[in-house]
Amino acid sequence: MKGKLTERDVCTKYITPAIQKAGWDIHKQVREEVTFTKGRIVAKGNVYTRKKSKRADYILYYKPNLPIALIEAKDMTHSIGAGMQQALEYAEILDIPFVFSSNGKGFLFHDRTGKSEPLEQEISLDQFPSPEELWDKYRQWKGLQPVEEKIVTYDYYVDGSGKEPRYYQRIAINRTVEAVAKGQNRILLVMATGTGKTYTAFQIIWRLWKSRTKKRILFLADRNILIDQTKANDFKPFKDKMTKIAHRQVDKSFEIYLSLYQGISGAEEEKNIYKQFSPDFFDLVIVDECHRGSAAEDSAWREILEYFSSATQIGLTATPKETKDVSNIHYFGEPIYTYSLKQGIEDGFLAPYRVIRYTIDKDVEGWRPEKGQRDRYGYEIKDRIYNQKDFDRNLIIDERTKLVAKKVTEYLMKTDRFQKTIIFCVNIDHAERMRQAMMNENADLVSQNRKYVMRITGDDEEGKRELDNFIDPGSTYPVIACTSKLMTTGVDAQTCKLIVLDSNINSMTEFKQIIGRGTRVNEEFGKYSFTILDFRNATRLFADPAFDGPPESVYEPGKNDPILPSEENSEDTKGNNDPEESGSDYPVDTGSAGLINEKPRVYVVDNVQIKVLNERVQYIGEDGKLITESLKDYTKKTVQKEYRSLDEFLRKWNETERKEVIIQELMEQGVLLEALQEEVGKDMDPFDLILHVAFDQKPLTRRERAQNVKKQDYFTKYGEQARKVLEALLEKYADSGIENIESMEVLKLPPFNEYGSVVEIIKLFGGKDRYLQAVNELKQNIYSA
Repeated sequence: MKGKLTERDVCTKYITPAIQKAGWDIHKQVREEVTFTKGRIVAKGNVYTRKKSKRADYILYYKPNLPIALIEAKDMTHSIGAGMQQALEYAEILDIPFVFSSNGKGFLFHDRTGKSEPLEQEISLDQFPSPEELWDKYRQWKGLQPVEEKIVTYDYYVDGSGKEPRYYQRIAINRTVEAVAKGQNRILLVMATGTGKTYTAFQIIWRLWKSRTKKRILFLADRNILIDQTKANDFKPFKDKMTKIAHRQVDKSFEIYLSLYQGISGAEEEKNIYKQFSPDFFDLVIVDECHRGSAAEDSAWREILEYFSSATQIGLTATPKETKDVSNIHYFGEPIYTYSLKQGIEDGFLAPYRVIRYTIDKDVEGWRPEKGQRDRYGYEIKDRIYNQKDFDRNLIIDERTKLVAKKVTEYLMKTDRFQKTIIFCVNIDHAERMRQAMMNENADLVSQNRKYVMRITGDDEEGKRELDNFIDPGSTYPVIACTSKLMTTGVDAQTCKLIVLDSNINSMTEFKQIIGRGTRVNEEFGKYSFTILDFRNATRLFADPAFDGPPESVYEPGKNDPILPSEENSEDTKGNNDPEESGSDYPVDTGSAGLINEKPRVYVVDNVQIKVLNERVQYIGEDGKLITESLKDYTKKTVQKEYRSLDEFLRKWNETERKEVIIQELMEQGVLLEALQEEVGKDMDPFDLILHVAFDQKPLTRRERAQNVKKQDYFTKYGEQARKVLEALLEKYADSGIENIESMEVLKLPPFNEYGSVVEIIKLFGGKDRYLQAVNELKQNIYSA
């Protein structure tokens, strides 16, 4: 009898009673079947599905914010330790120290702290440890003193909706609170864009503030929009205890202060508002986007942090900055937790992407003026070879801008002309010319609403006013934003589906920030993935180990050059005239050729023929990296890991009743069926795609397979109405694939509803079993060729 119990039966009859008997509160301290990831997003045509999410059978909590044990259950046909390897994998992800595997006959206990002897041991059902026993082990492992323990165990803020931190946010919060409790005063958290850094910061502040560990807190950011979003959204529960520093005279009666760096500092002493506070006024300073000005040792912004040096300081960033001149790690220390873009995509919290790279002839070959050639404004062009780094900085070829606009528009027309799009340009002048080119390419939609395309840069007040509308998921306009630096960071564009790179990006920090504009998922508005159109080979940086690896300090103390606080110290931003938002923006001479200087900084050249030499689509693979080999080679290699021969694949296909199961398994293993269909032929069945690409077989289209079935005169054994249903199913297969005929839900749709309800249609075949048998025979005939 025991051997026939399911895994659920084992949990109900043996594991749960053992936990309860050990003193765990089943309602407050024990959660069963805890799903902690969402499952990686996978595209299937215009529909998005998810891979399986990760789920722990049991998680045991000492307090609501402190999970300390994990149990993986198996049925009694498995050994007691059969679930241990999976349990250890989950425990490592979730940062849980005590791990158990059970088949209902006892427990295998693994202590990840290394404090138990032996490390792994079997215990009976009656020996399961109590909450106090495990907490005592945890406390000893962490070396927590009573005062520290009180801080560490303080609860989260939970609102009326019941929203709780995701697993990685919980780890970041707990590690930070514990570090503060133990006296660490410089802390760095690295979390990919779109993973909720501000919400994480709020929960950290809430627990430290409510426990009275920290009483006066300063939250610093470098964009007005960041401060306003934070105050109105994540920090809202602080209510009247919170203020934004927006005036020259500060009110010191609040406890939570939000401020722009620029709002409290300046070159002139009277602008240094932060000095109105005593150096020990704040006991906690949170630095958002700390890769920016605060990373520079001699910046005005760093002076603020050094002024409040007695306070605990926490740096938040998606892109820690590590160069020989600037270092987050040198100031804040090694990150106490990192949650990467790769992990976020794998978990399904962030959107996957694909890259389309365009190679333009003049970018590769360069352009050289004829002897004595003059530009549009009559200036003689210096004789040398101009290349991609020069274009739109030292030399403007308008035809190139028009070509980029044309290719972007072609993509929009093939997909969705109202998808939110950001075009990153070299500078403000380039962004303006790109706006004009996009206007001309999309004149039909611009005539309906002039805000279809807008330039959103630091010097354009109207454009900046439209930034809120651009990032508002519910606002249609603007659709396309042409920018340079203003939108690289701090812009929560949840529905941005297209990022266009037409800027020379050499800074890894800037590249990560730009990619982060597309990583957010918004299911309500159908945002599950995004596309990158690359016209400058900027996506080569995906191949750099630094793109998604742990930050490594390369800082050389004493060798750093002066750095302006608002600059990214990289080749592609030096000399850029695009002002960052800095509380008050300033007008800039864009250096347009021929208008001011006798020898212009920029030449403008007309009548240059430009063409695209190559267009290549790349997808993100299972390892989180772009697939650099051909999609066909990648598919062949991936399929043959699972099916070593054609016969093995055919046997599995024929034995499996629901073909959708195999299709889902292939997608789980990283086979990009939809992308493959685009490359090989959209009317082809996944079965034929695999036969053709992985096993070099001649494929048939779905329509050809359907015609072969019709030739067999297979339907004659059925009555007239049943035959019509099967013919309609075959037509459905030919149009949209095998998955669409395997579910009885299809019988609710046209043309099947012409033959009656689902129940009435099934009766035509003599009942459900006979209907399913008929569908299986249909599938066998489809794949018999």
